[in-house]
Amino acid sequence: MSNPALQRTVLVTGAARRLGRDIAQALARAGWRVAVHYRDSEQDALETVAACTDLSGDSDSFQADFNDEQAVRALISRVVQRFGRLDAVVNNASLFEHDDAASFGYQAMQAHLLSNTGAPIVLAQGLQEHMRARIEAGEPDARGAVVNLLDQKLWNQNPDFLSYTLSKAALEAAGTMLALALAPLVRVVGVAPGLTLTSHLLSQERFEALHRLSPLGRSSSAADVASAVCFALDNQSMTGTTLLVDGGQHLQRFERDFSLM
Repeated sequence: MSNPALQRTVLVTGAARRLGRDIAQALARAGWRVAVHYRDSEQDALETVAACTDLSGDSDSFQADFNDEQAVRALISRVVQRFGRLDAVVNNASLFEHDDAASFGYQAMQAHLLSNTGAPIVLAQGLQEHMRARIEAGEPDARGAVVNLLDQKLWNQNPDFLSYTLSKAALEAAGTMLALALAPLVRVVGVAPGLTLTSHLLSQERFEALHRLSPLGRSSSAADVASAVCFALDNQSMTGTTLLVDGGQHLQRFERDFSLM
């Protein structure tokens, strides 16, 4: 870029590995400078930074534990100090641990709410404060955007992963309220993937079979989700809504979570 000070900067949480890395690289490919957040996976984060730097010319990593409110509140200012500006936040980091009605307890619910709901709200607050500061500094058109990664489970509920689902439902509701509260300085958009990546809970063969269970014959790929995030950040008229990127899986009824089917 001829003028790095004008290059858009995005913070992607949980960007060290898996879907977060794909989103970070897609944004770098689109010209964004990427702040790569991680909690424990430092080496993976450094690999993501290297890949993004090759694509956009600049990237850096930022460690923060989302159970620590002060660490979350400091994250925006750390990114701004490093890059000089921040234009968007992609809330991808997510705690995903199993519980159900029989095993539910306060501790599990609190852990999911802190990471999956509280941290994204705090980061959205911080982005709005940064936009106000830029306006006061003589940039009247400063505007930002937040993309919250949700889950098609919210539109196709089952009894598995109770605390996780509650935290994502709270984040979806918060997206509506924040879209109203933070306008016009910050837009808030949700992106809800379907079954996208396999895990230790699924064999590759089983994952591929479940991935085909949708009206379109395929669920979302990491590239599909990253493309939706890029679109949400670029479309200046979108706020307070959610893009479901799941091949139509939310239109079908599943009695269990994919990982337990």
